[in-house]
Formats: sequence, C-alpha cells, structure tokens
Amino acid sequence: MNYPRNGLRIRTESGVHPEVKRACLEFAKWLRTEYNFPIRVVVYLKRDYQIKNRYTKELVSATFFAPYDKNEEPYIRVATGDYLEMVDDRGQDNTLAAILGSIVHELGHYYQWLDDQELDEEGADECREEIIEEYESTREHP
Repeated sequence: MNYPRNGLRIRTESGVHPEVKRACLEFAKWLRTEYNFPIRVVVYLKRDYQIKNRYTKELVSATFFAPYDKNEEPYIRVATGDYLEMVDDRGQDNTLAAILGSIVHELGHYYQWLDDQELDEEGADECREEIIEEYESTREHP
C-alpha cells in the first residue's frame, strides 16, 4: 500500500504556552531523526485543560485517534492548559517531560495501530518510558 503522506507534524492551537510549543517542536525534530512515521500523524497541542475521548467520552490529558481505514491519517491531541499550574507544582522540566511523555504514550498507540495490534495502555506506557529515557540522555532540559 502506498501512502501519500508520512511523517510527524506538530500543530499548536493559539493560546498554548510558548515554552510548551518550543519543547514539543524540538522533541518532534529529534523524534523524526530517530523513528519512522510511515503514515503521517499530527499532534495537536490544545490549550484546554482536558480533552474528551471520542470513544469513552472521558476527560483525559491526551488521545490518539486510530482510523479504521489505514488510508486515513491518525492524529493525537494533547491538553496543555494546566501547564503553568503544573510548573508551580512540579517545576518546568518535570512538567515539560510529562507533556512530552503524553505525546510518546499516544505514539505508542500509533505504532500499535500501524502493526494492527490492540491498543494497549501497558505497551504505550513502556514506549513512553523507553523513548523519554532515550531523549533525556540527549539534553539537559526538555
């Protein structure tokens, strides 16, 4: 099957904190050098505190949309509206690492979807831990 578009893209909603945008764009640049994205996946950074999951209707911090048809592009949405409150509570580096971790968790689901596997939280968490650890080894701050 020949897909017209591939890669990883970041789209930032107006109102997302500039530091979040910077860290996510830098992270995506690194991810593109380390991982293959055979079907384009767009990460939408949202200014909302939480996002409603399309399937369960729960309010969550991030979601992955897995289309049934592989000719449709999947996407990830990540809520970043609580950034400043989280910085006050956890510090900037830990907060940015948590946001990047949410992106990678959802990318874990992306790879499960690509491989026609059931979307599984444990596998996505393992993916998050591995990739964040690998990324942390490349820099001092997210």
